Amino acid sequence: MRQILWFRRDLRVEDSALLSNANKDVLPIFIFDKNILKSLEKDDKRVTFIYKSVLELKKKLQVLNLDLAIFYDEPKNVFEKLKKDGFDEVLCSVDFDSYAKNRDEEIEAILPVKRFIDSFILNPMSHLKKDNTPYKVFTPFYKSLNIITQSYNIEEFKANENLKKIDFDYSFIPTLEDMGFATVKLPDFLSKSAVELLEEFKTKVNDYQEQRDYFYIDASSKISVHLRFGLISPKQVFNYFKSFNFVDCEFFIREIFWREFYNYILFHFPQSEKNNFNNIEIKWSSNEDDFLKWCEGKTGVPIIDAAMVHLNNTGLMHNRLRMVVASFLTKNLFIDWKRGEEYFAKKLLDYEASSNIGSWQWSSSTGADSAPYFRVFNPYSQSQKFDKDAIFIKSVFKEFENVDAKLFHIENGLQSNLFVEYPKAIVDIKLSRQRAIDRFKEAKNEQS
Repeated sequence: MRQILWFRRDLRVEDSALLSNANKDVLPIFIFDKNILKSLEKDDKRVTFIYKSVLELKKKLQVLNLDLAIFYDEPKNVFEKLKKDGFDEVLCSVDFDSYAKNRDEEIEAILPVKRFIDSFILNPMSHLKKDNTPYKVFTPFYKSLNIITQSYNIEEFKANENLKKIDFDYSFIPTLEDMGFATVKLPDFLSKSAVELLEEFKTKVNDYQEQRDYFYIDASSKISVHLRFGLISPKQVFNYFKSFNFVDCEFFIREIFWREFYNYILFHFPQSEKNNFNNIEIKWSSNEDDFLKWCEGKTGVPIIDAAMVHLNNTGLMHNRLRMVVASFLTKNLFIDWKRGEEYFAKKLLDYEASSNIGSWQWSSSTGADSAPYFRVFNPYSQSQKFDKDAIFIKSVFKEFENVDAKLFHIENGLQSNLFVEYPKAIVDIKLSRQRAIDRFKEAKNEQS
């Protein structure tokens, strides 16, 4: 049996479904997929991070007396060539977004494919309601998992120690420049391993529930990028915190299962990737100028603009800020959530289709267990409550260092300062909120 171990978003050797389920003669591979890369900007930070992580994976496999063959091509071309070398099957972890499913079906027409749940804890097929239908609301979904969430350890995959690498030319390593990308500077925390980040977060996790909403406090785990690309598994994260009796990690564990829930929803309701989950028909605004100002951080609303400029510069955005900017786009500007989701897909370092689709549908009141349509975040109230002294806003807009913090939390408050140049808000918060509520009511009436 000659097996291809196709690493994708599981760039690790610990808790690896591929290394556990492989038999003997294996060819581990990674493909820099031209189909994906061609749509990315040449300075996309994720490509630099993935590139470094792939080289690190190659070293770790070599320690296990294996290796990693690296390709820069379309997957179909790679497997058509490998088929001629007499391989029997492909092992890979499964993804449920439309591109991943179509890609895997295309490869399955060339070679048999075995898929494993490796990037998530749960198999979506294994957790249904008593009537064998999927959950649509998070709380009962989460409660149904008590046997897992209340445990102290989830069994991890153990690598088969009898694996033997197949003779192959493992020497090819394309450079980022070969693939048309620039090497870019990454945020400092990405130079640390996932375990190092967890060690740092361990000292904060007891205060996580209380502090996680404050934009200016460094209260998060920072492991979302590592989770996204599989440098650590969610099982490993779960087991790490459950191993400490003195750590209050329950709220953080719940957040891990929100990630599971959105993956579960995408699996059972694949149409939600491109369509409103609740099937409501919304007549969204087509104001392109408003959308571009939102993207560029030029809306005239300080917390929105600071969040978007920070995203554009770093690829990062605080979780509550994601909700605030999403609410502003879909409710105050009344622009389709899919536009925002697509923009996040281009910019977020930790972009994950299932979580971001689910979160955007939540914010726009079109998704599973979503916010009610009349819940519209007031960005000024949010900045007042979670960044009272405008620490985050001023960290982005350093030219406002000496501006009275109160002005950032008042609609068009900066207009009162003659020494500040800042655009007037492109929308009235109160009027736009009411417009959104009225349009949702109209849509719901037409649906009924």
